[in-house]
Amino acid sequence: MWQHIGKLLRILYERIDRAETVFLRMKNISVMTNQILFLKMADLLLLTKPEMTCLYTLMFYNVITYCVSYIKELIEKEDWSPYITLTERSKIKHLAMSATKIVLEWTKAVTFVVTLTFVLLVFGLEQGLRNYRPSTFYTVITWIYYSATEKVFADMFPSIFKFFRVEVFENMEELYAPVILRSFAIVASLFHILFLLPTTISWRFLIVASYANIYLRSKELLQTFAPLLQREQQFLNYYRKATPDEILRFDDVCAVCLCNMVKARITPCNHLFHIDCLRRCLKISDTCPLCKRKLKLEYTSMIGHPPIGD
Repeated sequence: MWQHIGKLLRILYERIDRAETVFLRMKNISVMTNQILFLKMADLLLLTKPEMTCLYTLMFYNVITYCVSYIKELIEKEDWSPYITLTERSKIKHLAMSATKIVLEWTKAVTFVVTLTFVLLVFGLEQGLRNYRPSTFYTVITWIYYSATEKVFADMFPSIFKFFRVEVFENMEELYAPVILRSFAIVASLFHILFLLPTTISWRFLIVASYANIYLRSKELLQTFAPLLQREQQFLNYYRKATPDEILRFDDVCAVCLCNMVKARITPCNHLFHIDCLRRCLKISDTCPLCKRKLKLEYTSMIGHPPIGD
């Protein structure tokens, strides 16, 4: 009997787990669900008359996101030609594809102008926003959460981290940023739920918010992003950090990028490289970038032994 019950529970768990995985893979829907739930919790916690504040706020944030993404696209755009050729080196224009490209580009431009004009009119004339009175603290909290979860802004965080050159990241901002942002979103939701527990808010809503914003996001973090960072850190720990004297002794220059080194790692063959340069080289070849000595085989043989530390 207990075996049958255990089997049924295992089948039920597998189906729920499969459904959760599908939901998390639908990035836009899952992220918007988290944003709506968080903004609703902020409404209940920070505003005296929440009404439809969360939906208005999310709408304005989405408009800002669209404008930022369009401006970013224009800045990063390399090919400004309105035409599409038959091949990369051909000068013969593909009329149908060129016409489609021109229409799409103009549509995006007109949509951007109309959207921006609409927002300016709404905020300038204050029409239809008589009940929309978010506090400054509410706006700051919700915008920070929104920017940490929205893809357009989340993709900018590695560049921001690189700009400040935080040494602890060791040029692995692309791996640290998703972990930091998702951890922040989980903790922010947890604090809101804890503060709402003593109130008369519906328990059903708090359970749904806990499940979507804490459990599912924690599951995504622990199954997807944290293992990538942990695996990379464990691998790099087998190459110890160089001291300032060692870096100075090796002329303070990375042999891969030929740039000065402030932080570096030492290979078993006593060669110094930027951590990011070493990572990129080892993804292409299993040898030292300088002397071509095998490195991954040494790393494999060291599994089960304590890593080389400082």
